[in-house]
Amino acid sequence: MDHDQATAAAAAGAAECAREPIHLSGAIQPHGYLLSCTLPDWTIRQASANVAELLDVPPDEVLGHSLREHVADDVLEPLLEVIEMIEPGATPQRAAVGNIGALAHMCDIGVHVANGLVHLELEPRAGSGNRQTPTVMAQRMIARVSVAPDMRGFHQRTAEEIRRLTGYDRVMVYRFRHDDAGEVIAESRADDLEPFLGLRFPASDIPVQARTLYVRNRIRVIPDANYVAVPILPGVDASGAPLDLSQHALRSVSPVHCEYLRNMGVAASMSLSIVSGGRLWGLIACHHREPRLVPPSVRAAADMFSLFVSMRVAVDEQSIASRQDDRARDTREHLALRLSAGVGELGASLANALDLVVSMLPCDGVALRSDGQWTTHGRTPEPDGLAHAVGWARAHGTERVPTTDIASEWTMPGAQHGLAGVLALSFGRRDDWLLFFRAEQVEDVVWAGDPHKSMVATDDGVRIAPRKSFASWRETVRGRSLPWSDAERAAADRLRWLLQERLWQPLPDEADNVSDMRAFRRRHVIAEQKSRLDQLSGLLDGLGHLEDAETARIGARIAELEAELRALLLGHSVT
Repeated sequence: MDHDQATAAAAAGAAECAREPIHLSGAIQPHGYLLSCTLPDWTIRQASANVAELLDVPPDEVLGHSLREHVADDVLEPLLEVIEMIEPGATPQRAAVGNIGALAHMCDIGVHVANGLVHLELEPRAGSGNRQTPTVMAQRMIARVSVAPDMRGFHQRTAEEIRRLTGYDRVMVYRFRHDDAGEVIAESRADDLEPFLGLRFPASDIPVQARTLYVRNRIRVIPDANYVAVPILPGVDASGAPLDLSQHALRSVSPVHCEYLRNMGVAASMSLSIVSGGRLWGLIACHHREPRLVPPSVRAAADMFSLFVSMRVAVDEQSIASRQDDRARDTREHLALRLSAGVGELGASLANALDLVVSMLPCDGVALRSDGQWTTHGRTPEPDGLAHAVGWARAHGTERVPTTDIASEWTMPGAQHGLAGVLALSFGRRDDWLLFFRAEQVEDVVWAGDPHKSMVATDDGVRIAPRKSFASWRETVRGRSLPWSDAERAAADRLRWLLQERLWQPLPDEADNVSDMRAFRRRHVIAEQKSRLDQLSGLLDGLGHLEDAETARIGARIAELEAELRALLLGHSVT
């Protein structure tokens, strides 16, 4: 197999890896037991093959029978109370502690509801365990990290607190970049471990379907990376489909992931999701050199703490976006005033205001195409390069704001202008464009091992083979700029709306012009307030953990705002 064939085969193998149905493993890890039941009679429909260790009864004599034959009602009653409170498909809840089976094994019991079944995940208790409640442990951790002076210190304290709680050898805060690669931005580790701080990991290390599961199920634990998976019996649901184990805390993970951990010298791991705005922002990743089982109560405390971390990250991102939005709004208002004072066509007025336009978005230069003529400010390509960039933008359609941070996607072959990012804005009816440019950011990246060797080509195809070396591997990345954020694209879209608006243009009658300017400013302010409300609504996604009283208080505040807006609207209609 030659190099090109190997490269193509590796790419195909990577795509196949990304399609691996990891939520359909049909098995659990051996540190616990699974019983899936139907209510109200608690009839057992599925059981893990190791259930005889717990109930002293083989699986085939458990299936079709009631769980009440093995578990006392005083253990099942608390489970019913939790089941009534949780939504189908929600993450598992640590519901009770009770004696299970003929030998009265003391177990922590987690429960969730999915696909018409109540799923019980039982983990035997080892020793007396931590006497503190998860809430108390989490509150203490939150108090300690809350005093961090900035987000860098906050992430470092987060790693330290999780390590203090769990006892893992290494705890990292791992942030996903815009290209889905991950970077270690904080770390707490044993003194004899080499540091991973600052290392970058390729996107293929955590494929897209795994990132999706991290959003749905916030915590994942592997006490022993060398475990032998325990099958679930039967291996299909009532319709004959494979069991969906997306929400199961005990779900057996991909063998590829276990091999990946072993290659790193990791025998046990735990990960906690950091979710901001409904997307996976990063992970708190924990590693240990020996098998290690963290008790469910400690995991519950870590889970609660990670929710706080997610909220803090979301608030910080929202604060940054709000400041950017405020600056962009002020600039748009100044631009509107400048354009309204202009004489002649929009293109000429806008060309004279490019010094203001260039400050609208963080960029290195801006180019205006109006009536086929170019006007530039700052760092931009030559005219041929500008025409090439507009051709790229047209190919992406004029109803959206196309962006890229990759020079090769829009530049002419052999171009030497040192620019890599472009954001294109179409407006008007004569193929007018505003192009914002960003300079190339030459970056010296330190990877945890060679990121290009995650797949191995063989004579009979491609075998998924995680890297065996995580030693620092340096690479100089060229032809990329800082990426355009969602907030920047939204700001550009509002700029387009401003340029499409005709109310601010000078009119023959000065009084009418003043009236139109005021009307524009009113409409502009209302649009900006609506945008702020849309952004604030995204924060509600991170409040699912709140108690009923807190949720009710937020609901009351929203109702007050809604009533006030309706009153204003009614008063305006009456007048």
